Amino acid sequence: MTGLNRVAFIGNSLPRRCGIATFTTDIQQAVAAARDDLETSIVAMTDRGQSYDYPSAVRVEIKDEKIEDYVHAADVLNAAQIDVVSLQHEYGIFGGEAGGHILALLSRLTMPVVTTLHTVLSEPTPIQRAVMNRIIASSSKLVVMADKGRELLTSVYQVPSDKIEIVAHGIPDFAFVEPDKAKAKFGFSNRTVLLTFGLLSPNKGIEVMIDAMPSILKSRPDTVYVVLGATHPNLVRDQGEAYRESLLKRVRDLGIEDHVTFLDQFVDQATLLEFISMCDVYVSPYLTEAQMTSGTLAYSFGLGKPVVSTPYWHAQELLADGRGILVPFGDAGAIGKEIASLLTDNVRRQAMRKRAYVSSRSMTWERAAERYLAIFENVVKEYCPKAVVHLDTRGTAIADGGPPEMRLDHFLTMCDDTGLFQHAVHSVADRSHGYCVDDNARALMLACALNTPDEWCLPEALTSRFAAFVQHAWNPDAKRFRNFMGFDRRWLEDTGSEDSHGRTLWALGTCARDDPSAVRRQWASTLFLEALPAVEAFRSPRAWAFALLGLNAYCPAVGPDSRCETIRRLLADRLVSMLLSVETMDWVWFEDGLAYDNARLPQALILTGMSTGLPSYTDAGLRSLRWLMAMQTTPAGHFGPVGTEGFGDKRKAPRAFDQQPLEATATISACLAAWRADGNAEWKADAERAFGWFLGENDLSASLVDLETGSCRDGLHKDRPNENRGGESVVSYLLSLAEIRQLARMNGEKADPVPLNALRA
Repeated sequence: MTGLNRVAFIGNSLPRRCGIATFTTDIQQAVAAARDDLETSIVAMTDRGQSYDYPSAVRVEIKDEKIEDYVHAADVLNAAQIDVVSLQHEYGIFGGEAGGHILALLSRLTMPVVTTLHTVLSEPTPIQRAVMNRIIASSSKLVVMADKGRELLTSVYQVPSDKIEIVAHGIPDFAFVEPDKAKAKFGFSNRTVLLTFGLLSPNKGIEVMIDAMPSILKSRPDTVYVVLGATHPNLVRDQGEAYRESLLKRVRDLGIEDHVTFLDQFVDQATLLEFISMCDVYVSPYLTEAQMTSGTLAYSFGLGKPVVSTPYWHAQELLADGRGILVPFGDAGAIGKEIASLLTDNVRRQAMRKRAYVSSRSMTWERAAERYLAIFENVVKEYCPKAVVHLDTRGTAIADGGPPEMRLDHFLTMCDDTGLFQHAVHSVADRSHGYCVDDNARALMLACALNTPDEWCLPEALTSRFAAFVQHAWNPDAKRFRNFMGFDRRWLEDTGSEDSHGRTLWALGTCARDDPSAVRRQWASTLFLEALPAVEAFRSPRAWAFALLGLNAYCPAVGPDSRCETIRRLLADRLVSMLLSVETMDWVWFEDGLAYDNARLPQALILTGMSTGLPSYTDAGLRSLRWLMAMQTTPAGHFGPVGTEGFGDKRKAPRAFDQQPLEATATISACLAAWRADGNAEWKADAERAFGWFLGENDLSASLVDLETGSCRDGLHKDRPNENRGGESVVSYLLSLAEIRQLARMNGEKADPVPLNALRA
């Protein structure tokens, strides 16, 4: 008894009409027949607007555009303790851009995946490449059906050759028979029959074969060309039967109606094999070479039929060494000449038949099942479960044993003797963009968060450096903070934005409360009071919110200050007034649109209400945050922060991309503030879910964090993560990690301190 007891196949399934459905059903049945003790099942992909009477082998169905169905299917497979999943991948059968919805399923599976690639693109688009790279990374083995597939995987996608297996497309084990009996059954006695079968679509090259018929008829006037197959359902949905009608017109225009027959039907396997049996030559006139596999080619070859084909990838390999005839793409003259020659040379045609039949015996479904079973057993034996991130009972991604370690390697490489760099090229600090007070203020808050008994302290020199940057940013003449500084340490402006001023006040208030150095706390308090009055004239609601967050740290730490209390009430009242003037039953927000750092607005009101004892502020904050969380929850149930593409939209649901770490960090802090305000555990779950976004619980199922170095990618584009890892991103992640680690300690969970080697200066 092996460790392989349950296998699930993901793909289309009969009675859906397509080649992948036939393949998935055939391989599932062949594997099931190979071992009596093996339990097999299918996860069936259902195309938009369709429904099928699936057989009992289908364990679960996925509507291709419903991402929640992919999540549910993963849960079903995990609960059933499936040992290995066999994924049939073809572009167009999965929902999302470039079929990316399948990643939501793969990322949740707890068993190895063997992916059969029915198409391998030589020139993928960026998003096709991104999705394929994720599928490759999620797969223990990749199966292709031709050497060309292996070549492309290694050269285009840099897949190690030992991860790739070649298993030929399976064929039925059918006897070598003469065509006369089947011809009689279908009414083609005394005719020479050419056959093409499969779903009808323009890429099949049927029109080329029709154009070749007049030249064939000159040599064999009894010839009939049978085109067997229903029109592809996607083509019918978009164009009706326009393509089939165009082919019929072409036949009429050539005057060969008695020599071309269209059979508009999708037949079962037994009937299909009889149709193949009746043909004298099988024709496969595809128009382009990028056809990695063809089930119709494999079936006809396996029944010992002479094949004339264009040289697409699968045909080049299968028909080499005289096993068939290859003709140029789109060349009606060449295809007509070769078929006519074959039909008038019985000896050559029979020799080709026998050569094809004998060489195809290793391709039967029984042999294919044996190969697949050997692959499945090996991957099950060698599989190491993913241990870095898993899902808790709420579907939140967390690291095994609790939150990740606080790794500061990347953060430290982003700092020099001036401060924290703004940007990076990949993981390398980009000096050309210099520094900003926004990021150094955040870094000062991070220093305060880490300088606690529960975390390892940052080097004193580094904390002092961030404070010095903030001090140097202060322009005493303008009573405002500068923001941007070049690498040459020259300020690029006299006055920064209102938001950068508010954010710096927030850092100063935090430093005044939390910094372990009494001298630096006094410095922060003094500069805070000097810079605070400017916010009264500000118009930015986010600047008000940042200043409120600073006041909510400063006031309890320093003690009563009537001027601070007056400004705090003024700013909180402004936010509440904005909310009341804009909100409707469907739009509970401060503005007509959603932008950046959104959750800081409700967070500021929640904390102000708690600090001042005024519940109207807290209620407004909770109400708006509850609505925001609904906006930032995807259909699959994970956190989806407001994307920058939607900035400027008025009263519309947020756009998905580009997603920024800043939004996740703001949301985590706001939800934890809400949890402390009303005690509802759902807020804590929301915070954990938002943190999961960093670790891969997101629209691309892509982790943004390198747990070894603590670096964080700058965001999620619609097709890939942004590989740059700048100052804002790393500080956002580390601030959130500090909060989540603190939460874990409150819950009695493991939260190890940062290793000493992560603090090298």
